[in-house]
Amino acid sequence: MTRKVCVVVTARPSYSRIRSALRAIADHPDLELQVVVAASALLDRYGSAVQTITRDGFTISQRVYLLLEGENLVTSAKSTGIGVSELATAFDNLAPDAVVTVADRYETLATAVAAAYMNIPVVHVQGGEVTGSIDEKVRHAVTKLSDLHLVSTKLARERVIKLGEREDTVIVTGCPSIDIAAEVAANPQLDFDPFERYGGVGQRAELSGGYLVVMQHPVTTEYERARAQVEETLYAAKGAGLPVLWFWPNPDAGSDDTSKGIRVFREHERADGFHWFRSMSPEDFLRLLVNATAIVGNSSVGIRECSYLGVPAVNIGTRQRGRERGANVIDVGHDRAEIAAALGEHARRGRPASDSLYGDGRAGVRIADCVAGAALSIDKHLTY
Repeated sequence: MTRKVCVVVTARPSYSRIRSALRAIADHPDLELQVVVAASALLDRYGSAVQTITRDGFTISQRVYLLLEGENLVTSAKSTGIGVSELATAFDNLAPDAVVTVADRYETLATAVAAAYMNIPVVHVQGGEVTGSIDEKVRHAVTKLSDLHLVSTKLARERVIKLGEREDTVIVTGCPSIDIAAEVAANPQLDFDPFERYGGVGQRAELSGGYLVVMQHPVTTEYERARAQVEETLYAAKGAGLPVLWFWPNPDAGSDDTSKGIRVFREHERADGFHWFRSMSPEDFLRLLVNATAIVGNSSVGIRECSYLGVPAVNIGTRQRGRERGANVIDVGHDRAEIAAALGEHARRGRPASDSLYGDGRAGVRIADCVAGAALSIDKHLTY
């Protein structure tokens, strides 16, 4: 009998991290794909990932609006509560046989809570990892609410088992975002004009001589320092003497202050080499990255996809603290001098080799096969 698998996509990074699995689930003869798009993935101000999802040929089963404006601690907590309520309605309407949730955002927690209380088996992708901020607590909480754990690395598997999960429910599939990175690595040419295709704000820049990609999100547990932190990165990027392609932050507590810091900088400083984007398709974004001089900021893409692509990464602050990383990463504090020094060190080292720490490009197919093969039940006893 065909199993209905509901995948919840709540943000632009979530889509890139699960897209290959969506495709593999849709193509699997024993599975029926349901796609629920929710939260910031529906909103134009965050790049409207829903447009990319439909353009990629996926049918959206339900749209769930759950995000409160404000980007502070209160709205994050309330959005989680709204998410539980609204996603429960979506699951009641769709009656899936399993729900797939990704990573460690508050929407991930809302998804897992709603499905678990409705006795729907939960499949968690990217559990068992260690990072800073509240993401650490959310990720492990989702693990305890989940029935099948599809992790990216061997060390992540060990951690999930130590949390008390049965060994046969924890499977290393690799990270599905590496599937897209593998496709890009096979054809890395920057074959599009990012300014023409995606618009954005700022001057067009000549990219053939090198450029920086910057993506910095607020740290929830340090949200009151978000503006001061992004200012250090802005001035470090300005001093690098390269064009800067900057992507707007996620809708987390503190993102208003991060955005304000960017806007004030843009208005009061000469930012001739800067260009700001909301979002890009996963392939275009990674193609931009693989041709970049370096990525700067605190996004996990610098550690995950860029390790595979061999892109130098300057990782700032505590947001990714504890996450497994390859030789492409140099860690620094929120200090412009440290950031500049790390960029200089990368220039001396040269391009790092590709590292398959987070996968080999086949995670999506493995995820679909695991979901199809597991006899999922709410008592967490799985058989194959």
